[in-house]
Amino acid sequence: MALILFIDIGAESTRPNFTPIDAETEIARLEKIIPAIKNFGVPISIDTYKPEVAEFALSIGADIINDIRGEMFDVAKKFDAPIIAMHNRKFTGDVLSDIKNFISRTARNDLQIIFDVGIGFNKTQEDNLKILKNLREFKNVPMLLGVSRKSVIGYATGFDVNNRDEATGAICVLAIAQGVNIVRVHNVAMVAKMCKMADVLIGR
Repeated sequence: MALILFIDIGAESTRPNFTPIDAETEIARLEKIIPAIKNFGVPISIDTYKPEVAEFALSIGADIINDIRGEMFDVAKKFDAPIIAMHNRKFTGDVLSDIKNFISRTARNDLQIIFDVGIGFNKTQEDNLKILKNLREFKNVPMLLGVSRKSVIGYATGFDVNNRDEATGAICVLAIAQGVNIVRVHNVAMVAKMCKMADVLIGR
């Protein structure tokens, strides 16, 4: 499988306990950067949970919606754009079962949906580890994994946030072996090399 890179752009942090900003501020931060990056011919995903921001970004060159709330299907349909829909819900019971239910409820034939299991969003660290060990459970749908430098790595290994790139790469390789299609990372050069070799060995 050919290695395809795209850039995920967000003008508002969505990490735990983030401070929200309004749509106007978010749009002002995006209106120059998206066209500038588009000039390089690289596909762009817009990381936002606000429909008006997603519409604006798509109208000036973004290609994919990355929606941490998994709700902007009308916008995706309007622009005929793929959408990354994240499992980001409070739930009771088994995390794997709840993700499967989310996928079943969300799947639509008229949209290109990529599912994100939502590591670190409304989950305990034990939930996160269980998901990472069982990604093969979701291999029948297009899937993105965003785990780069996240706190679950620190929880499992003790590594601080500035020393998690190698652990991130290890997770990405194992994720590919379990059927994950897309990985979202910070250290692109290093992890891309690891994923390319993983693809060769797996034969995808």
